[in-house]
Amino acid sequence: MRTLLLILGILYASSGQAEDLLVIASPVIPDTSISVQQLADIYSLKKTFWINASPVVPVNREASSAEREKFSEAVFNLSPQELAEYWNRLSFQGKLPPLVQTSNQAVLGFVRSVPGAIGYIYADHVPAGVKVLLKLP
Repeated sequence: MRTLLLILGILYASSGQAEDLLVIASPVIPDTSISVQQLADIYSLKKTFWINASPVVPVNREASSAEREKFSEAVFNLSPQELAEYWNRLSFQGKLPPLVQTSNQAVLGFVRSVPGAIGYIYADHVPAGVKVLLKLP
């Protein structure tokens, strides 16, 4: 019985960590951390440059993904659909919404290879080759 409880505890703890999101960025950006407000400014296209004046390149997961839903709620307290409406309005002003990748691996590869890129993935492990700026519960 003790063994079963121990196994269930470990599984519960590891599943809780996997639900957290890591905000990751290109290893060449100068920043080492970011606030939720700064993240909101980046993804609402209000902050477009890092502190060294290099361009910020935000990347999203697709609107139907659980990661995008969790990110949208944690950062904006909005659904992905509500944010899509916001970006649609911005497109009429000539501003493009963040790029979209269809998997955590695709986001990770994009952020690793594009200078100035920032994205989010599930926190099931700390990836190599990127900077972790924030953990979102």
